[in-house]
Order: sequence, then structure tokens, then C-alpha cells
Amino acid sequence: MCGIAGIIDLSGRPVDVALIRAMTDSIAHRGPDGEGQWVEGPVGIGHRRLAIIDTSEAAGQPMISANGRFVLSYNGEVYNFRELRRELERSGIAFRTNSDTEVVLEALALWGNKAINRFNGMFAFALWDRWENCLLLARDRYGIKPLYWSIDHEQFKFASENKAILRVDSRKRDLDLAALTEYLTFQNYFSDRTLLSGVRLFPPGHTAILDLTSTHPRLVFEQFWDFHFREPGEHINDSDYVEELQRLLQQAIHRQLVSDVEIGTFLSGGIDSGSIAAIASRAITDLKSFTCGFDLSSASGLELAFDERRTAEALSSLFKTEHYEMVLKAGDMERCMERLVWHLEEPRVGQSYPNFYAHNLAGRFVKVVLGGTGGDELFGGYPWRYLLSHGDNHVDDFQNNYFSFWNRLLSQDEMRQLLIIDQAADLLARTRELFLNMIDLEYNTIETGVGRLNSALYLESKTFLQGLLIVDDKLSMAHGVENRVPFLDNDLVDFATRCPAHLKVRFATGDLARTRAEFGVDASSNGAGNKVGKWILREAARGFLPANVVDAIKQGFSAPDSSWFRGESMSFVERRLLRADSRISEIFDQSIVRDLVSSHLSGRQNRRLLIWSLLSLESWLEEFL
Repeated sequence: MCGIAGIIDLSGRPVDVALIRAMTDSIAHRGPDGEGQWVEGPVGIGHRRLAIIDTSEAAGQPMISANGRFVLSYNGEVYNFRELRRELERSGIAFRTNSDTEVVLEALALWGNKAINRFNGMFAFALWDRWENCLLLARDRYGIKPLYWSIDHEQFKFASENKAILRVDSRKRDLDLAALTEYLTFQNYFSDRTLLSGVRLFPPGHTAILDLTSTHPRLVFEQFWDFHFREPGEHINDSDYVEELQRLLQQAIHRQLVSDVEIGTFLSGGIDSGSIAAIASRAITDLKSFTCGFDLSSASGLELAFDERRTAEALSSLFKTEHYEMVLKAGDMERCMERLVWHLEEPRVGQSYPNFYAHNLAGRFVKVVLGGTGGDELFGGYPWRYLLSHGDNHVDDFQNNYFSFWNRLLSQDEMRQLLIIDQAADLLARTRELFLNMIDLEYNTIETGVGRLNSALYLESKTFLQGLLIVDDKLSMAHGVENRVPFLDNDLVDFATRCPAHLKVRFATGDLARTRAEFGVDASSNGAGNKVGKWILREAARGFLPANVVDAIKQGFSAPDSSWFRGESMSFVERRLLRADSRISEIFDQSIVRDLVSSHLSGRQNRRLLIWSLLSLESWLEEFL
């Protein structure tokens, strides 16, 4: 886990090594163990290192291939590197280090782009071909590792974080209004845009080539992988599916235990992190585990169940882990806001400040931590989302209702009132089109319940999961920690995408009325009280976890902000959002902001997600513009 950066001068002028060093300095938190810069003519490549596998200086980067042709700057871990190394050695390649970096480099040198499909892990890398004068960029299947890029008529720049690009770009940056509209709709981004105009996020599962021998060099993309949720072509017993999932989950976790430094794990009260801790603790004596809880003294309603420390402590006792906890209070959000926004760079998917503190806790003890991200998206962990559209018979009803549900922050009518920009109507129409294209891009069978569920899983894996992974990466690297996600092992994902829908969500093939009668679940419950999601993962987890954990209702990792915003944090919210000279007042109708915020503070509505997002945007505008 590291940070990469680079500049390609499109006019052929030499790149100053000081610029590359400035880029790597700006992301030094990603790699506190070392740095490197390589410059040759119009090409400059940099690297910051967090040493995990082969911690010697010999494994530093940028790394040059044995034949001198290729230069690699690589961020990530390829967990099957030892198997690939043995195969490369049989081809006559002699290795100088024990690192996965050199395996990635020599695999690309020998097998070309086809090597990427053989990498089981997380990665973003830049490979410069000194003989052909071209740059290859790639990002892993799922988008676990981030990569940003920017291009103009003079230079092409890339980096693990966009702050490295800003560090050496003298152009004035504007707010990307299309990206802002996406965020205000989805609390996420469905395109490759960022809030910074001209800075793009490299798409997961893609490679791209920049050929300097071309008259007009441009980035040419090619997709090498995508999610494809589908029903199996043959019948297999449910018990066989459960047994196979148990095997694959154990295999994935053991694969991701490869490391030359200590590994820990997050441990909540859920089946995802619980299964990981159960399996990892069998292989690692005195495995360190970490839980972030919340002070609920002023919480009410559903938020009274948000603290999972008691269950985590019981699991820690069962698995004999060395357990550490942190308790967050209302003032902790305000304390970390400035640092959080700087590291996160763009707000995404929910209140992420608890993640900031969780990784801070883990970073005090280990350099690698395992997390449960991906289990929900792969196995149907949000059944209330699918229920909302499950009973609709007409495709248009499904699309309209599902789009309205994913308006996580503001309805389209509220957005029209809020935005004080001329092109608001066009931007809103574009955002809706983005959503509908994401549904229809992969599936033409959304007339059926199973097709709609698979379509929903595709959309969430391409968008919501992507946001979660970026948050995981940025906030773990803020504390010099590598965050690993065993649920996104290639074999495990391939299994999940061909697993029957009814084994994930139990109402997948039934009708809405029957579902409500049998399971007592309603779309309005927003997850409260339902146990119908992730059925197969629950059954598989029975081999690792006690029944009270397996059968518990789903609980997300969220602070009781609804109560805190009406209580201890109210003055902070009012001070940041309702003052006349706020930065958000330059783009939002301040009277509408006041109405929306007041509706929450008065208890009329629960707008905690919106308030958090407005607070994040206010701090982002101050920090980056």
C-alpha cells in the first residue's frame, strides 16, 4: 500500500524532478517508509512507500525491470504473487527481491496487459515503456485502490490522490457542478467526475494507454473486467452453495494474511467482520482487533442500537483476540473535520468520520487491518432497498421508484429550489440519465424480480461499493495503515456474481405482499427489524460465529448523529451552515438551506445525511477552492 504520482510532458520538455518530489511530498502520509523519484526526459514518476512485503530498501520504487525496458510505480497488494513468481521463475526470470512489486513488474514485462487478469488483489499502477514511449495505467477490478488523472495541452498528470495533482498545477480550479449535482442526489458520484473541475477518477477494471509517439497523445481506455450478476445455468443444492462459500471465504482470508508486518482486524457485532476475525484468529496468535463505539447517552430511537461494543467484546473473548476500543462522542466530529476533509478530498457515502477514528485506532498498533467491506453489496445486504421496487409490475415504475429511493440527500424538487445556478435543470436531467444507464447497461431483464435484484446488485457494486472503498483507502492511508478487504477476493467475487438471487435475498422470487406477511419487512423500515438479506452468508457464517450474531438484524457503522445534531452538535451545525457568509451560500439558496436544516433541528424530519453532507461541502470549499 503506497502512493504513486507522475507527470508526462506532452510537448517533450524535460520534467523537473522537483515537481515529482512535490507530488510525492503531498501524499507522504500514504508512504511514511520511503520515497523515490525517476525522471527521464518528458517523463517523471514518483512513489511513496508503506513497506508491507519485503521491507528492505531493495524493494523500493519506482522499480526498473531486469531488461531495463519498464519503470513501475505501483500501489497495492497482489496476494497470489508467490504463485505468479514461481511461474515466472520457470520462464527463466531471476528475482532480486522478495516483493510483490517485482512480480507485478516482471509479469507485465513478460505477459503484457494479459498479466492484469491474473492479479488477485488490489492495485493501481503506472508502467512506463522506455522503448515504445508509452504509459500504461491500470486500476483493480473493484476500485479498491484510487487513481486520479488530469490532462491539458501541455501535461498529463496522475496520482493516488488529487492533492498531488493540485500541488503542481497552477491552473485555477473550479467546482465541477455536474459532480456536485451527482453528490447532492446520490451522496456519491456515478461518473468519473470529482468536485474539482478537470480532475477525473480512473475507472475500476480498466487500463489506459498514453502513447507519446502519437501526433495528439490522449488517454485510450480499455475495460478488462466488470461485475456480471446472473442466475446459474444449472441447479445446485443450497447446501452445496453454503459449503462452497465457507471454503472460499476461508481461502480469501488466508490469502490476505500474507505480510511481513503485523496484521489486525476490525471487529464489530456483524457477520462480515466477525467471520473475518474468526478465521484470521485461527492463523494468527494474539490477533489484534479494533472496535469503534459511540456514546449513546443522548441518543434516542433506533440510534440506541448503534453501539456494537458489547457484541464485539464477546466475539473477542471467543476468538482470544487482543482487543482495543474507542468511544466517539458528539464533539469528535467537529475536532476531526478539517483533517478528515483534507484526507478524504471529496465527501462520499455517509458519515465517514467514525472510519477516520477507527483507522486512527488501528494505526497505533498495526500497519495492516482487515475489513468487511463488500459483503453487503455482493450478497444482498440491503434488502429494504430492493423491496421498494419489488412489487412494481411496470419497468418505468421500477426505474422511477428506484431512482427516487437513491435520491439519498435531496429530492429532485428540493434540488431545483436549492441550486442557484443557471444550468440546474440540465444537470438534474443528466444525473437521472446516469442512474438509468447504470441499471440498463448490464441487464435487459428488469421485468422480473430476480432481474431487478441482480440489476440492483450491479448498480450498488459499481457505485455505492466504489464510494465505500475510496473512503476506506483515504482514511486508512491518512494513518499509514493498509486496509484489506477479503470479501473482494477474485474467486469469492466470481462465486457471488453467479450465486442464485434467492440465496441472497429470501424474497427475490416472491411477491411483495407475501414478503411482508412472512418476514414482517417493509420498504419504509430502512433495514430495521429485517433478517432476509445475505441469507447464504449468514448460513456460511454459522460455521464460524455464534447464533445470536448470525441471526441478529443488520446494523451499519454509523454514529447517532441524528440526535447529536439536535443536541450537543447543534451550535456547530448552525455556526457552519446558517451564517450569511458561508461558502455554500455561493451555490445554494440560503433560505432553503435554513429550512432544510431547521426541519431536522426541530425534529420534524431526519435530515442527518444532508446535514453531514452540507458540513462536508462547506469544509471542502474552504480547503480546496
